[in-house]
Amino acid sequence: MAESATPLRTAMKTIIEPFRIKSVEPIRMTTRAEREAAVAKAGFNLFGLASRDVVIDLLTDSGTGAMSSEQWAAIMRGDESYAGAPSFARFEAAVRETTGLPHVIPTHQGRAAEHLLFPAVAQPGQIVPNNTHFDTTRANIELAGAIARDLPCAASRDMQSLAPFKGDVDLSALERCLDEHRGDVPLVMVTITNNAGGGQPVSLANLRGVRALCDRFEVPLFLDACRFAETAYLVQQRERGERGRTIAAIARSMFDLADGCTMSAKKDGLANIGGFVACRDSELADELRTRLVVTEGFPTYGGLAGRDLDAIAQGLREVVEQDYQEYRHASIRYVVERLADRGVPVLLPAGGHAIFLDAERFLPHLGWREYPGQALAIELYVSGGLRACEIGSVMLGRIDAKTGEELRASHELVRLAIPRRTYTQSHMDYVIEVVEEVWNRRGAIPGVRIVEAPRVLRHFRARFARLPAAKAGTKPASAKKAKKPAAGRAKGRA
Repeated sequence: MAESATPLRTAMKTIIEPFRIKSVEPIRMTTRAEREAAVAKAGFNLFGLASRDVVIDLLTDSGTGAMSSEQWAAIMRGDESYAGAPSFARFEAAVRETTGLPHVIPTHQGRAAEHLLFPAVAQPGQIVPNNTHFDTTRANIELAGAIARDLPCAASRDMQSLAPFKGDVDLSALERCLDEHRGDVPLVMVTITNNAGGGQPVSLANLRGVRALCDRFEVPLFLDACRFAETAYLVQQRERGERGRTIAAIARSMFDLADGCTMSAKKDGLANIGGFVACRDSELADELRTRLVVTEGFPTYGGLAGRDLDAIAQGLREVVEQDYQEYRHASIRYVVERLADRGVPVLLPAGGHAIFLDAERFLPHLGWREYPGQALAIELYVSGGLRACEIGSVMLGRIDAKTGEELRASHELVRLAIPRRTYTQSHMDYVIEVVEEVWNRRGAIPGVRIVEAPRVLRHFRARFARLPAAKAGTKPASAKKAKKPAAGRAKGRA
């Protein structure tokens, strides 16, 4: 329901978690010396850490959230028949209810959906435009021999801009791309929210503009929909004319503009595993099902247990609840605004699933070849046990095919991705404290170099070495205090 229809939330300043805690998992409180040893053993790659050595794990929000009592009940209903299980029927019904897309192909996670889709539709040398491709999307496009082209809007380049839809596609750039590469664009993708661009939403108006261009050039439109509900909530809150609509209705409006989608249900499916491809084209669906049988499993389970299908079906219904999304976004605004108040360079406005630190401004004494995002992520772990993720030139840097020269990413970010329904306000206060402590001694933080790395998705398995530390007492370059969001600031608890 719309915000105005919830008296308790509008009457009270304090926004509380809309759930009670029923089960707890202990956190092992490590020492700084233990963390120094652990990260060195992992080659200074936080993906290589054992989770038991992490205090607050913000590496990703993918599959790391807590499931509800209703999801656990759904797991008990799971039917493990190889073919035709009622669990698939419930899953298929939930996906159709959410998206309106008739053909639903389950996969074990989002990148498996991408791996089915792109070899089926893209030919070597073709162009796949997007606002910003995330890592596995880009990798699967390139493995198919195609070229992933990022076309983010101009506002996305300003970390401090309060533009409400910095995830939008640059429509003029998309028009030029479709015109210059007529016949060589198998589909257009739009990622909602734009993860690599700071978890920023895409407006309905922008999606309609993309749809119009796709119609004009006769190109299908697909959504990378793993965070569709978080985007729908931000559209509800920020886009004119959408405030009175439900999250589910806004989400459906987005899917109605698309010919299909890929989905990691480990995000807005509120599940620990799973995903799907959904589409309108029956011939494409048949091709994807054929590929599915070879790689994932029979079309009614697609690499998932029946219990996982049931958990996703329930999660898709819970994720569009207003109370849940209010809490989810308030907890992220809570951290973003308090860090901004302390002058920490954080991406504004708050996005849908994570806090993004601007590592380039946080560590201005480091050049991009010293990978400031990776250096900052290492320091957050050593200082307070926070495991975060670099989204910069380690993850998204490219090698020029002609010169062999490494090319930098457009941003040097560190993402603190918040698992769903997992941490409380005291955990968020601890995150703020750790980030501030590192910020206060930023001038002494050393850069890193890559020691070894695989050819594809190098950030997962690369090994690093720390460069010599800056001299003690080195003063960091001054950083302007971040702008405060103009409206809608969270008050009290998140």
